[in-house]
Amino acid sequence: MTRKLILLIGLIIVVAIFLKFGRSIYMPVINKIKGNQTVETRIDDIQVDVWDRLENNLNLAGYKMDYPKEVILAAFKEEQILQVYSKDYNGVKLIKEYSFTAFSGELGPKLKEGDKQIPEGIYEVEYLNPNSSFYLSIKVSYPNEFDKSKTELPNFADMGGDIFIHGKSATIGCIPIGDQAIEEVFVLTQKAINNKVKVIISPRDFRTNPEYPNITSIEWEKELYELIEKEIKTLPNNGYNP
Repeated sequence: MTRKLILLIGLIIVVAIFLKFGRSIYMPVINKIKGNQTVETRIDDIQVDVWDRLENNLNLAGYKMDYPKEVILAAFKEEQILQVYSKDYNGVKLIKEYSFTAFSGELGPKLKEGDKQIPEGIYEVEYLNPNSSFYLSIKVSYPNEFDKSKTELPNFADMGGDIFIHGKSATIGCIPIGDQAIEEVFVLTQKAINNKVKVIISPRDFRTNPEYPNITSIEWEKELYELIEKEIKTLPNNGYNP
């Protein structure tokens, strides 16, 4: 193998890694060139109104002057509810919950591109999109390593992706919560993004209904739901907060 070919392959690998993991670096530049909003300018536009709407919720959770530095997003498909929790040295507290504004698929994990399923598992927020077709959106890190370890598909790309929590009221596998709600979750997530924002997506709230759904299309649902239930049980069982 010639030196030039080795360098070319190395360059391709570096570029591929940067495109996959360097979005937070290059997207603000692209958005600025295109005249689009950045996360920062979008936050500047909405955070005063968001604080006014969330101030009472945040005060009850112990935040008088600022947003929590760590948050957890927990979505329950059967209940069609997204809950946002703060986490600090005082423990985990519910800040607010939001109803889904649309739903697709059924109980059970996402298995492939185009199945219209909302994933189930333990994820993280990958990035925030201030220029979404659905107003604002939050990228969920599906597929995770567990998903990849269970797939029977030949390529991970066939598992699908582009799973977001977003505004508006339409979905084919994402979690829409409406525009006002996504403003609030967008700001809460942005304020905590440096501490990694955990996203739990569960078929149902195992705190109130501990029975695991029977998913006939897979043989590993018990393993998946034990992992999810363990995470859910770290959250306070303090009821819903419409």
